[in-house]
Amino acid sequence: MYRSFNLMGYRVTGSKCLTVCLGFTFIVGCFLASLPIVPSEPTNHRISLTTNSKKKLAIIVPFRDRFEELLEFVPHMYKFLNKQNIPFHIFIIQQKDNNRFNRASLINVGYIYTKKDYDYIAMHDVDLLPMNDNLKYGYPKNGPFHISSPKTHPKYHYDTFIGGILLIKREEFDLVNGMSNNYWGWGLEDDEFYVRLKDAKLKVLRPENITTGPENTFKHIHDKTYRKRDMRKCFNQREITRHRDRVTGVHDVAYKIHSTHNVSIDSLPITVINVELICNKTATPWCQCPEPPKVKKVK
Repeated sequence: MYRSFNLMGYRVTGSKCLTVCLGFTFIVGCFLASLPIVPSEPTNHRISLTTNSKKKLAIIVPFRDRFEELLEFVPHMYKFLNKQNIPFHIFIIQQKDNNRFNRASLINVGYIYTKKDYDYIAMHDVDLLPMNDNLKYGYPKNGPFHISSPKTHPKYHYDTFIGGILLIKREEFDLVNGMSNNYWGWGLEDDEFYVRLKDAKLKVLRPENITTGPENTFKHIHDKTYRKRDMRKCFNQREITRHRDRVTGVHDVAYKIHSTHNVSIDSLPITVINVELICNKTATPWCQCPEPPKVKKVK
């Protein structure tokens, strides 16, 4: 004997209920089968597409003992570059050894550290702050892009000057073997790098239609009375460094990374890499110039 059930207000027997349920299931199944199948996309893939939609910029800052300038540099660069919607990160390459400062070698180290994850670099002085919003830090697809041009730099105005702030693609930095490692002390490493670019037939481009000038395009925060530049020349440094270096570069920069720190300034993240540069004293004995003898005052 079949039991009876109340189904949607109607009293039906067990056999009829079973027939109705099977029919309902069949209709729903046919409807679902007719829907198009859309494969789900992994969440991490969507994030990857979003992240890689723009070229990523590594700002490489060669650095030593200029903390006050860094405190001003980081907030300024975040504010400036966020207006341009550029994916970037700031890497402070800090020299931690007893040798003279070597800006070019530190840039080489910064490039090696960042090249797997970033498409281009900005070789950026910590004491030079861009003030004109028309100075664009976008991907330099047409060649090296010198933002701090001779027409607008506060101090240097000769045609072949490419110091201060230079954007360059990963492939082009590799092509010229980076920068020379011979320049211990202050100056000339940018001039040698200009010759490398010229020899590789890479034309340096510069901003156009900039209406500001040397007085107001950049803020130069270097205090030369507080931090004197190391302009000493010793051994045969003057003779060697006035010529194009066809030996050293990014492929043979000698260094050790002692520590890496992810820190924040005003809640803005940066990466500090503490680097020991290793000097070949046979090739470049001027990495440690002897101090000049002190002149005794005649009473």
